Amino acid sequence: MDRPPAFGTFVAAASAAGRLVVQPRMGFGDPARMRDGLARTRAATARTAGTLTVDSYTRVGDLATARAAVADGTRLNGYPIAAHGPDTTRGVLDGLHGPDFPVQVRHGSARPEPIVRALAAAGLDATEGGPVSYCLPYGRTPLRDSVAAWARACELLATGARPGAVPHLESFGGCLLGQLCPPGLLVAMSVLECLFFTRYGLRSVSLSYAQQTDAGQDEEALRALHRLAGEFLPRDVDHHVVLYTYMGVYPRTEQGATRLLEASARLAVRSGAGRLIVKTAAEAHRIPTVEENVRALETAAAAAALAGPAAPGTGTGEDGEIYQEARTLVETVLGLHPDLSRGLTAAFARGLLDVPFCLHPDNAGRSLGCIDSGGRLRWARTGAMPLRADAAAGAAPLTSSGLLGALNHVADRYDSPRRDDTGTEHGDGRHDRPPATPLPV
Repeated sequence: MDRPPAFGTFVAAASAAGRLVVQPRMGFGDPARMRDGLARTRAATARTAGTLTVDSYTRVGDLATARAAVADGTRLNGYPIAAHGPDTTRGVLDGLHGPDFPVQVRHGSARPEPIVRALAAAGLDATEGGPVSYCLPYGRTPLRDSVAAWARACELLATGARPGAVPHLESFGGCLLGQLCPPGLLVAMSVLECLFFTRYGLRSVSLSYAQQTDAGQDEEALRALHRLAGEFLPRDVDHHVVLYTYMGVYPRTEQGATRLLEASARLAVRSGAGRLIVKTAAEAHRIPTVEENVRALETAAAAAALAGPAAPGTGTGEDGEIYQEARTLVETVLGLHPDLSRGLTAAFARGLLDVPFCLHPDNAGRSLGCIDSGGRLRWARTGAMPLRADAAAGAAPLTSSGLLGALNHVADRYDSPRRDDTGTEHGDGRHDRPPATPLPV
């Protein structure tokens, strides 16, 4: 196998050439099918990175069931990297994972050590997640246990990679619960998790952000993320920003889904993101096929190319609301304890970090967001967080119909395009007429 470049170096080289790296979420239990998915991702008309997304049993640490499924040929919803063994995974990667095609392992685990050991044994060194972002939304693992497990996993990744490698770890912090979380908290969590990674030995990281309800607000958030990364991460740490195409309720029509994907690609270019995690036109209905993933990759790449050269990734925007909120949260956590592991757990214990709609026992659950009359996410309640709520938003009661309306806000908008006086089609968040009243969530 040719030695691949560092994951971060690959993205930086693409950005320097004016190319957005596009990447699918793709995982299959059968090694032959997984190899085919990687091969077709690599062959797509786009600058691509590959993905091995693990199965649910591996994600929750039930390796015995994953091994049993492999033994009896049971179909899994992802690649059981810890059950197949390193030789099998090397066979999946052979001739594909190379200088022009890095591969990242994606999982969703609050206790990722077995996954990290397995990927390192197979010659891989890029993965993602985080002690908060892969704990609070996904189960009931105590936050303190996830933080301790992620500290060990970071050290394993930093020390267990092949000689000369620069392991890469991406924070999932900008995607908490997928939707209806105001951007300041998403930006802060990405910065905090990447700081956590560097404290445990990682020198290459990426900061995530998920496309939300308003393109202008998203662009402001992404520029704040660039700026805060430059201000808080150590100078010798390689980093880039990765944008996720909308993570919430997805448009049900192929036209609406395609337009939303294209809007995310344009947003990535405008904001200087180095990488885009795509979604397909099938997202609202079922798990997408390899063909649908490839089509999404090529659609996003084409939209990005038409958007023109990427904006500078340094992010030197003004001290806007999102930047100020995120910086306040980051500084609050860093001020609690010099050990960030203890600072993160203390922040959630005190409600100084509080994810709306998150039912995890270690989350205070006193914060609440809403979509305002202009389509932007706002804080209706902030609980004990050192942030100000929007008074008008807080006056609106939470109702089931309001929650459903907010959850479907983006899908409905893209499925029902309108045209303004100039003939511009609505849907990318810059020309939409606001709803008549705020949508309480």
